[in-house]
Amino acid sequence: MPGRNEGTDRFCPVCSGPLGLGDSGPDSLVDALQASESRFRAAFADAGIGMALIGSDDRIIEANPAFAAMIGREAPNLVRTHIHEIIDPEDTPRRLYLELLRGERDRLRVEKKLKHREGHAVWSNVTISLIRDGAGHPMYTLAMVEDVTEQRLLGDQLAYQAMHDPLTRLPNRTLFFERLNALFGPGQLAEATEAPDAADAADAPVPDPVDPVGPGELDSSARPDGPDRLPQLTELAGQGKRVGLCYVDLDGFAAINETLGHHVGDELLVAVAARLEHGFARGDGRLVARLGGDEFAVLVCDSDGSEQLTSLAAELIKMLEEPFDVAGQQLVVTASVGVVERRIVETTPTDLLKDADATLYWSKADGRARWTLYDPDRGAHQLTRQRLATALRPALERGEFTVEYQPLVGLADGTVHGAEALVRWRHPRYGTLSPDRFIPLAEESGAIVPLGKWVLEESCRQAKRWLLEFPDAETFVSVNLAARQIWDSDVVADVAQALKLTGLPARLLQLEITESAVLGPGGRPVQALQALADMGIRIAIDDFGTGYSNLAYLSRLPVHVLKLDGSFIEGFRDPAPGGRPDSRFRRTDADEQIVGAMVQLAHALGLTVTAEGIENASQAERLRLTGCDTAQGWYFARPGEAERIAAILREGRVRSA
Repeated sequence: MPGRNEGTDRFCPVCSGPLGLGDSGPDSLVDALQASESRFRAAFADAGIGMALIGSDDRIIEANPAFAAMIGREAPNLVRTHIHEIIDPEDTPRRLYLELLRGERDRLRVEKKLKHREGHAVWSNVTISLIRDGAGHPMYTLAMVEDVTEQRLLGDQLAYQAMHDPLTRLPNRTLFFERLNALFGPGQLAEATEAPDAADAADAPVPDPVDPVGPGELDSSARPDGPDRLPQLTELAGQGKRVGLCYVDLDGFAAINETLGHHVGDELLVAVAARLEHGFARGDGRLVARLGGDEFAVLVCDSDGSEQLTSLAAELIKMLEEPFDVAGQQLVVTASVGVVERRIVETTPTDLLKDADATLYWSKADGRARWTLYDPDRGAHQLTRQRLATALRPALERGEFTVEYQPLVGLADGTVHGAEALVRWRHPRYGTLSPDRFIPLAEESGAIVPLGKWVLEESCRQAKRWLLEFPDAETFVSVNLAARQIWDSDVVADVAQALKLTGLPARLLQLEITESAVLGPGGRPVQALQALADMGIRIAIDDFGTGYSNLAYLSRLPVHVLKLDGSFIEGFRDPAPGGRPDSRFRRTDADEQIVGAMVQLAHALGLTVTAEGIENASQAERLRLTGCDTAQGWYFARPGEAERIAAILREGRVRSA
């Protein structure tokens, strides 16, 4: 067998495969080599992504214009540049790269932070391929670089929005629970946590060794350079470690809202938050968060004992008593504080919050403007909460509950597409109670199962009446589904029975469920949702964006609608009264991009988007321009009797409230 003609055989400089020209003449060989090189150089130079050939000495052999532009350099000037001038050496997964150079692997995919000539960072996805010679020996590497800076920044913005209060910029309830749960370790996580676990990403890029957060995670606060710079709280959990919590509520804040207006109340909350953060977020192991409304929390992750916490509470009350300059006037407020302090091994996050809530109630009941340390002998629950929890099931039997409806309006045509069912308790002693007063108690006690079943049947019965009166409107009813209804009952059978009893077509029923319920452990929620969707029922994810909103799982679930949480609408407010510029009352470019991106991604997955909490015409119009499909809020109508929905359907279009 004749040997290889090493004087005539040639190999492609990119794929290292033989050109197959050993039997051709010199002219044909030269022409083929020139054609091959021309094709490679054209593809290399005109590629839309950055490309660079790198030698075994880590120096650039050649770079294309796209790569040079990405880092603010000129392509010819990059030749012989050491790669560490562009990427920090300690920032490189060196072990994997060395395996590539030795020929032990053929490809490596990483997320890297590149150095731009002007000093800023450029985040990129880099795929490094090994180029071998004809004998299979490593020659050099080819790096293909894609700029993902905008996507990463958008992810950070989404994470920040989900984890921080839009008004005060303090950590929100979700981030507070995440930090609190981290104190107790994986074995003691609270079942009441509000954030689902991040999904595993099998194809995710290899993270940098110095970066504890993988590229698939969005929580920028967990990074070393994140905005909160909090310690690794899991290290604090131990046999002797203690935790303390000051639960803060402003006294008489509702009166300020009612007399001076919500805009003054908002400015006061911002001022209170700034004072709390400045005074009590100092040092490692402390977190100041806004839990909602005028409620704040100061979490001490490694307390020294109850004396430290009571001293902190006294200091907090004194600090807040100093007058606030708000809206051109001085306001004086007081605060009530509930204090809980104990060893970590003796409690759980749920018990800690429950006892703090009870202690705060004691402070209010004892005269306000004071702190109260938790006393086990005083009881674990407020008397009112106990009475309500005990009275839930009998109240259902006595017919004390009623359902109100709030229209879901199409932003494109202004017509009512459906209505959300909202249950109310007509309590003989406490008056009309909104869901936030009794639904948590119903979920804790299990009363949510019979109550939810009643609300479902009543809502379907009402939607059937609308269908008979307005057959062309096809008005659907949207009913909230609690997670416990899935776990403690046969929800598929309950829904099927409600449709059968009322005669409502399945297409006119929408069920709303929260992200945390969907992402709960086990497969039962997904199986139940799939069975409901197979019946023709629409599934909506409620309060989307308040947890680890992972759009990837939506493509694997039978979801039809995303309901954006009202916090995303904060940036769509009107300018401040009198035309004075105030960034808190204007939609920012970031807010618009976030909402717009979420709408586009949802539409790409075949989902429709509903916005909650619309308060004015400007918000509605701006949301319409983003492509949002439907909306609800006080601007259109407050929750009310079913006849109000019928009246709107008779008019054909909704009139703003």
